[in-house]
Amino acid sequence: MLGSARTVRDGKTVEHEFVIVREAADGRLAYEVSPSGRPVTVFTSISLDDDGVVFENLQHDFPQRVAYQRKGADLLAWIEGPAKNAPGQLRRIEYPYRKVACTGEP
Repeated sequence: MLGSARTVRDGKTVEHEFVIVREAADGRLAYEVSPSGRPVTVFTSISLDDDGVVFENLQHDFPQRVAYQRKGADLLAWIEGPAKNAPGQLRRIEYPYRKVACTGEP
């Protein structure tokens, strides 16, 4: 599966990323992400069911986990890992998504 995303501010793209989700040699899923042209980082699935998936790479600084969880018609994505300025603390950033009609209007 291929994906891409971009963040736009004031009509200009300020960040972008490319994602590939594929089956790894061991049968798990691999989430390969290249944010804003940086080298690819690979996260491997540690949990997978009908409602979600959690990918992990403990060797990466931040995030160390990338996850998606379906909640009815909505989708909650999040990234998490060690907080930079608070040793031992977990930092989590959530991205809630909901289905909307494509009308061409903002």
